[in-house]
Formats: sequence, structure tokens, C-alpha cells
Amino acid sequence: MSHPARLCPACGRAERIQEIQKVWPVGWVCSTCGAAVAAEDGIPLFARKLADTVTGMDPQNFSFLADVEQRHFWFVPRNRLIAGLVERFFPDADNFLEVGCGTGIVLSALSKARRWRRIAGSELHPSGLKVARKRLGPAVELVQMDARAIPAESAFDVIGAFDVIEHIREDEQVLHAMHRSLRPGGGIIVAVPQHPWLWSAADVLGHHVRRYRRGELEAKIRNAGFRILFSASYNSLLLPLMAASRIAERLSS
Repeated sequence: MSHPARLCPACGRAERIQEIQKVWPVGWVCSTCGAAVAAEDGIPLFARKLADTVTGMDPQNFSFLADVEQRHFWFVPRNRLIAGLVERFFPDADNFLEVGCGTGIVLSALSKARRWRRIAGSELHPSGLKVARKRLGPAVELVQMDARAIPAESAFDVIGAFDVIEHIREDEQVLHAMHRSLRPGGGIIVAVPQHPWLWSAADVLGHHVRRYRRGELEAKIRNAGFRILFSASYNSLLLPLMAASRIAERLSS
């Protein structure tokens, strides 16, 4: 059985994670090559060069999101759905990582839904993690990283990415990194926008690189080594309204 390990961003060597340790402790130094991982405000920085650049999204949007997420019609029921999926498909999981956790709104919901032995969130942008730290407190481990190179292997029971990988051109690379970071028998929960024909100015503003065609995400997930247990559409009742708004937008342009 593989032991949970953190990976050095410099040499790639694996270092075993002890039961009482964080996955990515502040001040960690690789025991093999001596590379030190920088930290800011108590958060390790594994992809410092990309931190708070306009990569995947505009970091200035985090303050706006923090104001609306707790009451917005999109986020509140979605959080309940995610918590329900975790309970349904991973009832015995005791550790969780969210990739692209933003301001921590999903992690907040999951922290309240059950007791975790370890729960962590990663984000490319420290500005989002600073908001998440205020929202979540010290019980949730936070780390700045590039989702294409998660510095862990065999470390988590469940990994989630909710409206994240559509921002990343190398989405399959992210899925492979997630697979490597899971313990044997672990799994992922992924949410993405669908239907390329719904592409609009909102996607451009949100720094999306794609909307997914039917079956596209499932194929990529299988190619990364996963077996799919459940796939469904969310908010399908809003689809006619979304289609009407896209048609109106195109007619007015």
C-alpha cells in the first residue's frame, strides 16, 4: 500500500507524511535536495510565480465573490448538493482536498457537514486564500499551488474541483494530478459548465477556456484512470432561460 507523501517542487522526490503532520507544513524543506517552500501569511507557496497573476481568473474578483457567495441562489444549493454527493459516494472518507477553493465557501459547507480528520484547500491565488483563512479558521489547511502539479501522492480520500478546470487549458493534466494524489479507492467530484453553444460574454469575463460537450468530461476522467459512478446535469431547469439569454445577446451584438 502506498504511503501518503508530499512532493518536492524542485526535485520531485516524495517525503512521507506522518499522521500528525499537515500535508504541506509551513517552512517545509525537502530532505533530499534542501529546497525550501516559501510561505506568506502562514500559507505555503508552491507556484509563487503565478500567484495573483491574471491566470485562470482575475484575482480582484475574490472580494466580490466573498460578498455574494453566502446568499446567492447559485452557490447555496450547489454547496448542499456537493455535501450530499460526498455523503452518498464517500461516506467513510475522512480527508478531503478542494482544488481551486477560492474564498473557501465550499470548504465551509463541508466542514459543517461532517467531522474530517484532515481537510485542505488549494488555490493559485493567495488573495483568495486570505479570504478563505478568515472564513475557515486554522482547522482547514490552505496551500497555494498550480492544480496541474499537485505536490502530493496517495494523500486524500476525496478531491473536489468545482467550476475550476474549465479555466485551465491543460484540464487533463489536472485530472491526472488529482488521480496521483488520491489514496487507493479514493475518488473525485468535479463540476463544470456544459454546452459550448451557451458560450457568452460571461464565459469570457470569467476567463473560461471551454464549456464541455456531452461526454467530453467523462472521457477525460476515464483517461485519467477513474471509473465514473455518477454523472448528471445541475440546474437543468434554468437551461431554457440561459438559452434565451444567449440568443438575445447574439441578436443584439
